[in-house]
Amino acid sequence: MIVGLDIGTSKVTVVIAEARPGEPLEIIGVGTAPSSGLRRGVVINIEATLRSVVDAIESAEQMAGREVKRVVSGIAGSHISGLNSSGVVAVTGRGREITSADIARVIENARAVSIPMDREILHVIPRNYVIDEQGGIKDPLDMIGVRLEVEVHLITGSVTAAQNLVKCVNRAGFEIAQVVFNSIAAAEAVLSQDEKDLGVLLIDIGGGTTNVMVYQDGAPFSSFVLPMGGSQVTGDLSIMLRTSMESAEKIKREDGCAYMALVEEGEPVLVPGVGGRAPIQCTREQICEIVQPRMGEIFRLVRERLDRQRMLDRVAGGLVLTGGGALLPGVVELAQDVFDLGGRIGQPSRHGGLADRYQSPEFSTAAGLVLHAWQSGSGDVPGGTERRKAGLKRVTRWMKHFF
Repeated sequence: MIVGLDIGTSKVTVVIAEARPGEPLEIIGVGTAPSSGLRRGVVINIEATLRSVVDAIESAEQMAGREVKRVVSGIAGSHISGLNSSGVVAVTGRGREITSADIARVIENARAVSIPMDREILHVIPRNYVIDEQGGIKDPLDMIGVRLEVEVHLITGSVTAAQNLVKCVNRAGFEIAQVVFNSIAAAEAVLSQDEKDLGVLLIDIGGGTTNVMVYQDGAPFSSFVLPMGGSQVTGDLSIMLRTSMESAEKIKREDGCAYMALVEEGEPVLVPGVGGRAPIQCTREQICEIVQPRMGEIFRLVRERLDRQRMLDRVAGGLVLTGGGALLPGVVELAQDVFDLGGRIGQPSRHGGLADRYQSPEFSTAAGLVLHAWQSGSGDVPGGTERRKAGLKRVTRWMKHFF
């Protein structure tokens, strides 16, 4: 059993999957709970976050009929940043054959970069190996060479932010098997290998943050996080329509649109009043006039960062939008205008079980955490097989005692 836990600014999502040897992964349970203890992806209230985690996991446990002990947790926030590095070593093995020890040495060499004391390296992702000036090698094991180089993408984050996240989950009664950057997890769930090889821009629009990752030649090339998301749109609606945040969120989900060309003229929308005041009526056009500028601002900020790094020239596979913010109608059309690229909505592919419950952009990260742990072999949660064996032993003991 593998459990993916995505602790977001507005929602906590959980996906429970079952992995049997020689069989494909099967998702058997999902759960969600409102989140109130985070701001822009960072924990600011441990108790509130703890309650949200417990509620979401209990909901998934009831659906799956299993007990959760260990989880693979995602991490996000504006403190996350990515950088590229490289390392080089001399091959010292017999016959100049490259061994796993040589690969480990060159990766360790590449991760020796200067970072502040309050930051730590979360991921070291090899992008490309070079053997004696021959590049484009994905796996150099057992090849012959004298000089081994590697280009890696490093993802770093705040030490205290990660510690607070781990403390929350531990106090909720669960153990963290691994912490994974949300964009890496989402990419596992929604991107195809062809898109990664061509070059693709992945934008994960959450409640408080927007995670961005550019893939090139099958590996991450650039990653960063903007401290803006869907909650800013909700806040704009709440202020401009003079209604509560709950009512603004409901209006955004039911009547919001991010692209004016898709809105029919004169569609009425009822806006609830605050403090006993009578509701007022507006149109979907007025709502779109509030939503579209904010979503456009988020995309323009992403484009400015990418233009400074000259990234968009490397993106031949288009852009993929995922996360809860991708559910907003018209968001793909707006993104295509801003980036001048073809785009689509990314959602998890089918992995058995209740596909209609998890095949949505808001479950991309949680499903991706499960896939990442399954492929890396680091998220195996003990308990399923052991509980079945323990149950069989109890029945056997009872029968012996009875006879």
